[in-house]
Amino acid sequence: MNFAAVDLNLLRVFDAMMLELNTTRAGERVGLSQPAVSSALGRLRHITGDALFVREGNCMVPTARAQQISSPVKAALQQLEEALASVVRFDPASATETFRIIGSDYFSTLLMPGLARVVREQAPGVVLQMLDVPSREIVARLADGTVDMAVDAEFETPDWICQRTLHRSFIVTAARKDDRLLAAAGISPWQRIPPELYCAIPQVLMSMDGGRTGTVDRALAENGFVRQVAMTVPHFQAVALAVAEAGLLGSLPVHYARRVAPVLGLDLFLPPIDPPLLDARLFWHRRQEGDAAQVWLRERVAQVLDLGRPEAVSLAMA
Repeated sequence: MNFAAVDLNLLRVFDAMMLELNTTRAGERVGLSQPAVSSALGRLRHITGDALFVREGNCMVPTARAQQISSPVKAALQQLEEALASVVRFDPASATETFRIIGSDYFSTLLMPGLARVVREQAPGVVLQMLDVPSREIVARLADGTVDMAVDAEFETPDWICQRTLHRSFIVTAARKDDRLLAAAGISPWQRIPPELYCAIPQVLMSMDGGRTGTVDRALAENGFVRQVAMTVPHFQAVALAVAEAGLLGSLPVHYARRVAPVLGLDLFLPPIDPPLLDARLFWHRRQEGDAAQVWLRERVAQVLDLGRPEAVSLAMA
């Protein structure tokens, strides 16, 4: 191999191709056109004497040689990033970076509109991408560098994951405004729904895997109650819409619920039991701790998601 012919851009293209297995998407990741990526791969094939990526149907797959050098190349790039991060300055006004953030529809709704406003004002050339990825994949995605950071509820992480608490939340119960059964029982918004009534009204539950139990079910069972879960959906937006259109009860995080309730004509109530308080956190890889661009974006995310302590917490905990 002629090492003198290898430059950093070739390694960046190779690493992007190992992640994307598509020349167009790899180019978007490193800021090159598809022809430029193909040209770089041609140079790498000449240098290594190996095809590196071969077409299999509609997909590109790495050769054994590409798989062999993938980890050393990624490690070398990460070492260079860490070495340069302390001296590279970040100028938002001229930046053209693309940032990828993991977050559910809950965080997409609460974060992205405000973050878009802030970023458009300060860094108009920056591109933001939010990916809806299961929480169990966050650590792996941060490890392989396919995302820059993640926002999620607190969970146990390895010691190389850094994190920051953004705000505290809890679950409230949403119902269609002037719900007939709640009104007949004299239950006003932000009052607690008695367990008998709560379990008598069919409900919609947010569940990524179709599970039919949530944070309140164990406590209800301990007191001899079982609620009626008539529907499960994978997103909180679908919960809110089902409540508005079908007259079901639905559980929503309080900050999200406050955002959508006026738009969809919903009233919010406290569930029969004290809901647990949940911390929303920002997660990132330790290798990016001192990166100036990453630090800048983390501060913007924290600014938008600093939602404070909702006054209803005191009611819920009473």
